[in-house]
Amino acid sequence: MLRLNELKLPLDHEPEAIGAALCRRLKLTPEALRSEPVVVKRSVDARRKSQIQLAYSLEFELDPALEQRLLKRFSRDPHLQPAPDTTYQLVAQAPADADLPRPVVVGAGPCGYFCALLLAQMGLKPLLLERGKPVKERSADTFGFWQGKRPFNPESNAQFGEGGAGTFSDGKLYSQVRDPRHLGRKVLEELVAAGANPEILVLHRPHIGTFKLATVVRGLRAQIRALGGEIRFESRVDRLELNPNDHAVRGVTLADGSFIPARQVVMAVGHSARDSFAMLHAQGVTMERKPFSVGFRIEHPQPLIDAARWGSCAGHPQLGAAEYKLVHHASNGRCVYSFCMCPGGLVVGATSEAGRVVTNGMSQHSRNERNANSGIVVNIEPADVEPYGSGPNDPLAGVAFQRHWESRAYALGGETFAAPGQRLGDFLSGRSSNSTGSVQPSYAPGVTLTDLSSALPDYAIEALREALPAFNSKIEGYAMDDAMLTGVETRTSSPIRVPRDERMQSINTPGLYPAGEGAGFAGGILSAAIDGIRVAEAVGLTLLRQEHPGVPGESVCGRA
Repeated sequence: MLRLNELKLPLDHEPEAIGAALCRRLKLTPEALRSEPVVVKRSVDARRKSQIQLAYSLEFELDPALEQRLLKRFSRDPHLQPAPDTTYQLVAQAPADADLPRPVVVGAGPCGYFCALLLAQMGLKPLLLERGKPVKERSADTFGFWQGKRPFNPESNAQFGEGGAGTFSDGKLYSQVRDPRHLGRKVLEELVAAGANPEILVLHRPHIGTFKLATVVRGLRAQIRALGGEIRFESRVDRLELNPNDHAVRGVTLADGSFIPARQVVMAVGHSARDSFAMLHAQGVTMERKPFSVGFRIEHPQPLIDAARWGSCAGHPQLGAAEYKLVHHASNGRCVYSFCMCPGGLVVGATSEAGRVVTNGMSQHSRNERNANSGIVVNIEPADVEPYGSGPNDPLAGVAFQRHWESRAYALGGETFAAPGQRLGDFLSGRSSNSTGSVQPSYAPGVTLTDLSSALPDYAIEALREALPAFNSKIEGYAMDDAMLTGVETRTSSPIRVPRDERMQSINTPGLYPAGEGAGFAGGILSAAIDGIRVAEAVGLTLLRQEHPGVPGESVCGRA
């Protein structure tokens, strides 16, 4: 099997044109193909707006001798290679009659769900604990809060509940993490098996969308249970139970006081589980600050972004709503960049604590809302948060920093969970907004027009005021006066990291496996799910070798 990358065709090509173009490119006759070529990746090449093309990666099979001659003939062509083997193999499997201690996974976001799924596939019957509600009830609470029909629920919201924070997002399924083992492919295949559209296996930048994500997480839940795993909702872990002599995990205590014994506990709690961070810190688990970013959400008319990205091809059904990615290095040393851009989406309330306002973006699969939105954020370094901590080198100082500015946004919004907002032209001119223009803010529960100059640290405001006009040179019209800013975006990533060793365990708490975005090892749905798989492999091998030393299994050391 061979793979050919970067085969380009016009937007309006016929399906049979793919095979014909492959044969022309490689000087083959159609009869040489043992079967129809398979599209494994499709992307858009928009570098020339007057001639936008679709770029394909194809896998195809020839007679083995012909394959070797072709590879030799095109040895200098980097786009023709043997097709990689992306089949996932479990690193170990529990004996069918094994009576093993049950591993506990805390958090039912993408990291926790994929960790539990892999443990279940290895025959280890995990227990998955989630503080929030199942996705149907969680969605009712979250949308009800946005619509003003339900009170804010600190245990069931855009951050907490089945599916994690990614459930109320654009559902992006791509990442820049190194993935030599093709674990991302395993994630996508499992999502399809759980109900996602198979197109995510092919698209270069796949996404699912909020409503479809809700269906998919129910599918993952069903698979875990079918394999013998257990999932408990509304089961917040309030304490790790540790052996006093070696600080090793011996179980967890829930909010209702019940104790669950466990020698392996995976903490996949997400970037907003601040009470969990505080609990780990109080119990002596080593943790440290890490960089993160804060800023605002910005909204533009989606047609403006489409025209800037696609030119005269805007609106073509093969293209859909356009995305963008922007970066500016400000003169004060700060980096300003777009984050979690949501084409045809909405700005939504993403707080997990009373008395605070947090924004995020989400899109449905159709991406057909009138506005494009994106976080425009500024880097925050560990030294920046020192004044907000409880003492020198406080690892939770970043959490305190986030809370400070979220509380400030709550006050600017009128202390009703409305978000402070401002027209871009007013923000750049340093005057308060008293009316909206052509871009109507989409944020629910609502926007209070104000002056955002005091909504973030001065250095962040300075960097944003420099960057936003500069982005106009990359997207014509980006700095339009009527573009809408909404504050504040603070949950770009976890402000802490829980260091782990080569066995994926905490460096000072044996049996504790910090995982995913909350522990500082992922950034988004796909990378969190990949980390969940890697941690599950480490947990599974450790548990099986402790209980059944003769069980074969492949070490995960060095396979990251």
